[in-house]
Amino acid sequence: MNYKLWLAEQTASKLEDVSVEALAEWIEYPPNPQMGDLSLPCFKLSKQLRKAPQAIAEELQQGWGEHPAVERVEAVAGYLNVFLNKASFAADVVSEVLAQGERFGSQNIGEGRSVVIDFSSPNIAKSFHIGHLRSTVIGRALYNIFKFLGYNSVGVNHLGDWGTQFGKLIVAYKLWGDEAAVEAGGIDELQRLYVKFHDEADVKPELEDEARAWFVKLEQGDEEAHKLWRWFVEISLKEFHKMYDLLGVKFDSYAGESFYNDKMAAVLEELKTKQLLEEDDGALLVKLEDYNMPPALMVKKDGGTLYHTRDVTAAIYRKHTYDFEKAVYVTDAGQSLHFQQWFKVIELMGYDWAKQLVHVPFGKVSLEGAKLSTRKGNVINLEELLTKAIEKTREIIEEKNPELENKEEVASQVGVGAVVFNDLSNNRIKDIVFSWDEALNFEGETGPYVQYAHARACSILRRAGAVDTASAKLELLTEPAEQGLVRELHLFKERVVQAMDKLEPSIISRYLIDLAQVFNRFYKECPILKADVNADVQAARLALTKATTVALTNGLALIGLDAPEKM
Repeated sequence: MNYKLWLAEQTASKLEDVSVEALAEWIEYPPNPQMGDLSLPCFKLSKQLRKAPQAIAEELQQGWGEHPAVERVEAVAGYLNVFLNKASFAADVVSEVLAQGERFGSQNIGEGRSVVIDFSSPNIAKSFHIGHLRSTVIGRALYNIFKFLGYNSVGVNHLGDWGTQFGKLIVAYKLWGDEAAVEAGGIDELQRLYVKFHDEADVKPELEDEARAWFVKLEQGDEEAHKLWRWFVEISLKEFHKMYDLLGVKFDSYAGESFYNDKMAAVLEELKTKQLLEEDDGALLVKLEDYNMPPALMVKKDGGTLYHTRDVTAAIYRKHTYDFEKAVYVTDAGQSLHFQQWFKVIELMGYDWAKQLVHVPFGKVSLEGAKLSTRKGNVINLEELLTKAIEKTREIIEEKNPELENKEEVASQVGVGAVVFNDLSNNRIKDIVFSWDEALNFEGETGPYVQYAHARACSILRRAGAVDTASAKLELLTEPAEQGLVRELHLFKERVVQAMDKLEPSIISRYLIDLAQVFNRFYKECPILKADVNADVQAARLALTKATTVALTNGLALIGLDAPEKM
């Protein structure tokens, strides 16, 4: 039951010209249960009804009458505070969780409409490092959340497999590379060559011109350039798939920048036809000064294309292919201007779906204040980080639970989960200073803490054995710690929708921490398996414990974590 909507409907029936939707948005959850379970601030009604907030609250209280879901209603300081009937509230929430199971919290808001989510998108020939992790795990979480809410999620890995950097890499390989060394070293050797190019170009600027010339050759279909490029791509994809397998990430499309090579000419022609392209010193651009932005460069004077060209082309292709309701681009905040520019180009082309393009920016990752830079070799390799996290988890398991079944599987689930949760536990726009200690910290408000709460709940259910929770008397769950857990379970559906609306996976992460904390409080204050616990109370508490495992499992899955039953 949606209690906010229910209260809004009850209240709207007592007021004139006030919409249910507006009331539902205003209703709050008081921070202290002693102030009620739901609260309607009457201040926003004051001007419309021409009455003092407290007078409105008192009138609503007096006109309330009796209702089986409500224990009492109070008017306090301009708030209408509603105290729900504890027994019916517990029975309603817990029975709903258990009945819906893996679908608990899901809704059909999307009704099958498509949302394209462009995320991860690492550059070919550069190692997969912690800077790529943010886009990957934020994008994957949004993919899961939209899908859970009834959308057709389409995950696109827009690989950085085109651009001047390949001219640089070709020059570096021809000057200092070796086929056997590249085959043996893989992406690390390619990255070494890339870094060497920039070191050498600092003293030999002519290398930059040579690199640009090679990229033009590549764009024009030069056989040697294309063969080397394809080789670099294949080597890089092997590395990327290893990381995606460890993270459990999948994509529906790997169409990278190169996929749009044969589609850009038509888009450039359309820009010309619509008189949006202007020439400037041999280059072609779309002027945007009327919108307080620098011009969007579409073709360089040497004939090479740029990110703007490829992104506009990709958006048009995706609209035609997927007919998306929304196209979401998950990249760091430093690219915000780039997205504003080409979103405006789409709008100027006359496409009304330009408003469906959304940039989801996130804060940058730095190493103790130093910016990540592949060309300077200043990165933390993600494989190294995940491997260390798994090793640390394995050591903890050997120390605390050496007889654990599937130790390797659990070590991977918990170790990788710790790294992912660490990234998703803060608001996405927050900048992160990478710390090995913080990334590998399993104490406090972490992924392993949430996973352990789930494992503890599963352990209780295993030890309880064959107790009939299906017919449990859920109305007995009226103790403060029981009601606190029921209230937290009730919030899950709302938090999932908030995470979608705000494009903010950390809302789910923070919810899971809160749920784990409330469950641990319930576990300490409400005995379940002790011999002196009444059988009916025990069955009800086991049902509540089972409902908690459902919410934890579903929430962890949304942000890409497993829920081990044993730890």
